[in-house]
Amino acid sequence: MFNRIVSAAFLTFVGITSIPFYLIALAIRITTYPFDRRLRLLHLWTCFWASLYTWIMPSWRIRIEGREKVRKNATYLIVSNHQSQLDILVAFRLFFHYKWVSKIEIFKVPLIGWNMVLNQYIKLKRGDKESIEQMMRDCEARLSEGSSVFFFPEGTRSPDGRIKTFKLGAFQLAHKMKLPILPIVVSGTNEALPKYSMNFHGTQKIIMKIYDEIPYEKFKDQTPEETADMVREFMIKNLEVLERYTRGEKA
Repeated sequence: MFNRIVSAAFLTFVGITSIPFYLIALAIRITTYPFDRRLRLLHLWTCFWASLYTWIMPSWRIRIEGREKVRKNATYLIVSNHQSQLDILVAFRLFFHYKWVSKIEIFKVPLIGWNMVLNQYIKLKRGDKESIEQMMRDCEARLSEGSSVFFFPEGTRSPDGRIKTFKLGAFQLAHKMKLPILPIVVSGTNEALPKYSMNFHGTQKIIMKIYDEIPYEKFKDQTPEETADMVREFMIKNLEVLERYTRGEKA
């Protein structure tokens, strides 16, 4: 019962605060777009908005590592494993500029989804060939303007925390645009907010770690499939290390 009360209070807080926060986002978009075409300031506001919801939940003990590995003004294909809906809130705590690739249903959510539209995040309808092709074109446009793009290459949340097979879109773009890949691994979110659950699950350790970028020169002679496999194996290995931290051991 206590866990359900906490979850209800949290969701109520999200709903109430989303109204003024969206209005602020709309004002930022209107006033800054003429001189901020990549919408960097709006994205930073969105990072604050999302991060607030993790800051107010003391039971989510979140640790971010590797911020110093992100080069200022670099353009990346960012790839992360996907354990939970909570991954998105945690990733906003990175506080650097990127565009999300997200399923189209999220853009229809009042206020939060509308803000994603304001940010020019990238829509994807799963399993729809035309939508996938449009998503790739939109990613190319955002990358060409200098915005990094954030992918969950598994395509959906893992039901058990294990890293599933990667889809190739991010890696095809990295090859085509000759851009570095920035790998990120998250651990602990599947315990804090499991798939198909919106209930509070008590105190949880969560870690998100940014690793050294993988320069284009390292994978230019590979196929996108080989690059996807290389990155996935790297992330599986490092997830095992991070899991020791979220289990209370030394990472």
